Amino acid sequence: MRVLVVTDAWKPQVNGVVRSLEAISREAPALGAEFRFCTPEGFPTIGLPSYREIRLALATPGAVASRIVAARADCVHIATEGPLGLAARRFCLSRGVPFTTSYHTRFPEYLHARTRLPLRWSYAALRAFHNAGAGVMVSTPRLARELKTQGFRKTMIWSRGVDHELFRPRPAILDLPRPIFLYAGRLAVEKNLEAFLSLDLPGSKVVVGDGPARASLAARYPDAHFLGLRTGEALAATYASADVFVFPSRTDTFGIVLLEAMASGLPVAAFPAPGPLDVVPSDAGVLSDDLRAACLGALNISREAARAQALRFTWAASARQFLDNLGAIHATCHSAEQIQLFDDRQAVEAG
Repeated sequence: MRVLVVTDAWKPQVNGVVRSLEAISREAPALGAEFRFCTPEGFPTIGLPSYREIRLALATPGAVASRIVAARADCVHIATEGPLGLAARRFCLSRGVPFTTSYHTRFPEYLHARTRLPLRWSYAALRAFHNAGAGVMVSTPRLARELKTQGFRKTMIWSRGVDHELFRPRPAILDLPRPIFLYAGRLAVEKNLEAFLSLDLPGSKVVVGDGPARASLAARYPDAHFLGLRTGEALAATYASADVFVFPSRTDTFGIVLLEAMASGLPVAAFPAPGPLDVVPSDAGVLSDDLRAACLGALNISREAARAQALRFTWAASARQFLDNLGAIHATCHSAEQIQLFDDRQAVEAG
């Protein structure tokens, strides 16, 4: 099976969308599949207003259509709702090419937090985007139920995984007063970092990551240790150096960092919100509306139990689930034949 993934989120961005797509594409050959990507690479880009680190592609519909045709894919998956995703959706609908989508980010809540845009407006736009496809992949059954109440149809479950070899218990590299409470992820208003950084906790608070809120948070909370963006071995070693992973977000759809932290032997402290509710059982962390109590309670959680929970999630299983979803659609839609017909028709017209 040859899969074309259209995504506005791509390297050098460091986020759950990019990491998920990279991880399952690495697993795909062992499962008899090949991934090709249509990304912002090769297009001029512009920074997203209020979040310049995210670059949006300035691509014409024709340029995106050419990439889709050139891929000669069996299945088209649109991963994001940005300019490339919109152009790909337009092409597929105009040519009768079936496609799937995925719901990675709670844009309605994020936009509301930044601009106070009414949630119903954003959900109406996203509902129209995703319902046009043959299926929308979501990370958990809880999220599927929630989206169905918003009018989303044809939801399909696609869970996530973690690299157990990279993220593992190892000697500590942080020389700070203990206990060490760690957050890792994007530093932005929707991540609710103030709920963590404002807590009266013993030991040290450590923040790993970057984003538009970093400067203001560092100025407001000078006692916290802001280490900047870390990836690979440096990130894994930082996880393993802490005592508790604190996840203050109430809006994430999953939270891959939760799996990375638990795989590193870190119990989790979080609000009882989507994401933690789906992946953090009571023997691997503490979920409470009193985040301080959750942080202190997590100190009593076994590091071995936290890792055991993360071992239940693999990228191989995630890739298999993703491909099974596509296979179910492809069995009746034959998108590759339709793309080939379009390509041949264009060649005839050009000649």
